[in-house]
Amino acid sequence: MADFLDNTPEQADPFRVERAFLVGIQTTETAAEEAAELLAELKELVENLGIGVVGSTMVNLRKPTPATLVGKGKADEIVGQARMLDCDVIVFDEGLTPAQQRNWEHDSKITVIDRQEVILDVFADRAHTREAVLQVALARMEYSLPRLTRAWTHLSRQRGKGNLGGEGETQLEQDRRIVRQRITRLKRELIEVRQHRGVQRQKRRRVPVPTAAIVGYTNAGKSSLLNAMTGAAVLAEDKLFATLDPTTRQLILPGNQKLLLTDTVGFVRRLPHGLVEAFKATLEEAVVADFIIHVLDVTAPAVEQHLTTTLQVLGELGAEDRPRIMVFNKTDVATPDQIARARRINPDALFLSAHTHEGVEELAAHCNDLIRDRFGSAELLVPHDRYDVIARLRQVGHVQEEEPLENGVRLVGRFPPSQNGYFAPFLVSP
Repeated sequence: MADFLDNTPEQADPFRVERAFLVGIQTTETAAEEAAELLAELKELVENLGIGVVGSTMVNLRKPTPATLVGKGKADEIVGQARMLDCDVIVFDEGLTPAQQRNWEHDSKITVIDRQEVILDVFADRAHTREAVLQVALARMEYSLPRLTRAWTHLSRQRGKGNLGGEGETQLEQDRRIVRQRITRLKRELIEVRQHRGVQRQKRRRVPVPTAAIVGYTNAGKSSLLNAMTGAAVLAEDKLFATLDPTTRQLILPGNQKLLLTDTVGFVRRLPHGLVEAFKATLEEAVVADFIIHVLDVTAPAVEQHLTTTLQVLGELGAEDRPRIMVFNKTDVATPDQIARARRINPDALFLSAHTHEGVEELAAHCNDLIRDRFGSAELLVPHDRYDVIARLRQVGHVQEEEPLENGVRLVGRFPPSQNGYFAPFLVSP
């Protein structure tokens, strides 16, 4: 824990564990099936860090215990199982307070972490661009600040002479100051990165090309769909949070209609709120997009919960009112029962396979229809001696059709409303 203070945001935590014991939590508000699915998801998250899961248990929690979350008897049982399996980390599928974490590690002499710390580490492993690295570093620093005492339990707690504290106490305060300073610096750098992204977005939006954000639960096949639709080569792996950084590619729809598609970071149940805040710069592509392509894995057992989670996060981002096209992916490996279940969830959804490209053309057609209905187009006739107007149209607008005629050049396209006064003389009356 102490080592992370010496790490720059680009460096990974050198500490690695190899054998994990997982603890699932079923509360009175959680169904047994959902608790089991969350525990299975935690197992995948942990394994994505290269840590082997050698055992697990499910705890029926009626009332949380302040000291250790679970009762003493259950805590002793968990520690005994972890020691018997020679585990070097116990992972809770529930948030632990800093005090609970300290108590567990003091009593068990084993590293104890929670789902939030696992997700933070997975995000840290996946971050590549400067923006993603800064976002992860900020979230990790804010998570670690109240837990710094874990790093100094080996130091003296005896008070020194006069008003000076003991060695551990002094070092702890120094570390807290360092972390607070780094949090301030990271926030400042993130503001600069977001401003730069805003400038890039403004440049894109000067030309009225519609934009769409691909969103969905992690591992639903969003990057694969982006690749299938645009021919891009974005990393697409069958694991949680394979990519964190938003990637934008251009797609040419029928009728020469351009569309900018952005692949966003995947959502997950119980996503730490701090990560939602830290990743707003990444996820805000969904907020500013003209419409959203919501991708769901039709084979996922918890597909309905995945839908709910994604809608909740979109609500937190203020993007719940964006027009949406719902897509069920991975039909090439789906069973008839899974397809039928998806149709019950949303009868109007599209079904496709990003792997085989089946249904991708239908999605492109729906995007085209939505753009046409939402944005409309204008028809202009520009005299042959006004090629300056044609050049400007091409520069600031999107020309879909261009046809030379005897009395001028006929153009059909979408152009910024701010330019209506300039182009009004050339509009063809309906």
